[in-house]
Amino acid sequence: MASSRAGSIAIANAPVSYGAFELTVGIDPNVPSGASVLEQVAAAGYAGIDLGPVGYLGSGSALGEALAARGLGLAGAYLELPYADPGALERALPALDAMLDAFDAAVPFLPGPRPRPTLADAGSPARRERPGRAARDPSCGLSAQQWGSFARGLARAVDRCRERGYEPTFHPETGTHVEAPWEIERVLEISDVGLCLETGHIMLGGGDPLAVIRTWPDRINHVHLKDAVREVMRQIEADGAPVTEIWTREAFCALGRGDLDVPAVLDGLRGIGFTGWLVVEQDIWPRTAGRFARAAADQRANRAYLAKRGL
Repeated sequence: MASSRAGSIAIANAPVSYGAFELTVGIDPNVPSGASVLEQVAAAGYAGIDLGPVGYLGSGSALGEALAARGLGLAGAYLELPYADPGALERALPALDAMLDAFDAAVPFLPGPRPRPTLADAGSPARRERPGRAARDPSCGLSAQQWGSFARGLARAVDRCRERGYEPTFHPETGTHVEAPWEIERVLEISDVGLCLETGHIMLGGGDPLAVIRTWPDRINHVHLKDAVREVMRQIEADGAPVTEIWTREAFCALGRGDLDVPAVLDGLRGIGFTGWLVVEQDIWPRTAGRFARAAADQRANRAYLAKRGL
């Protein structure tokens, strides 16, 4: 567990890299069980894992025991919330509480840094239907009034996390109201929340992860390391295809096979003294049992790729 010592970068994996996320768990019969994913993640040499849908990896103390038995820490959990809509946010906040409850139940058993509540925007049907548009067309973004509501809603979620003893991070996500560089900057200007360096979604949203490291070094408190193929995203935009095509067309690829300069990102993180969880993600939405099965090999290759580069 050397990679999860305090003061270092701890390498984690995520259920979504195995095709297990909100749109597949409990829906697709080919989704691997939480226990099998834990076994694969531990065998590949990761120090931790993201939570995935609450309950997928286990519930209550059983979650902590399952992680501890495999020497795994808990990196965090991803949650989209409708910050700009006060009524919808009120109805959604119990999902945040459920995530934090899962953290509370597991943390006493676990090594490594504390998990990060990984907050994202819930987006809208219009944004999900036209991902990537905001980088070229700011008119599709939130109005000044909506940004005011967003700031207040995000502050509520951030305060809720901090009151429970967890420092959150904000996750840019293609197909939401925070995908383009200017939208990420706006979130950082109107809040004090830390930033998840989500390299894949930053790229697909029209940004440059290396520029983010240079511009916002003091705000980065979490990393989702994804490689991505920009040409796949360009074709999705050209086709007017929805955000789900990012996963089904596999815009996110194995590390070193896309357009991300992974070694430069790692050097940049070392240069700013980043410590904490770095979650390797390769979001996929498999359509066949064979693709689910290949996911474990991809994640072993991703871990080996980083090991060759000193992580």
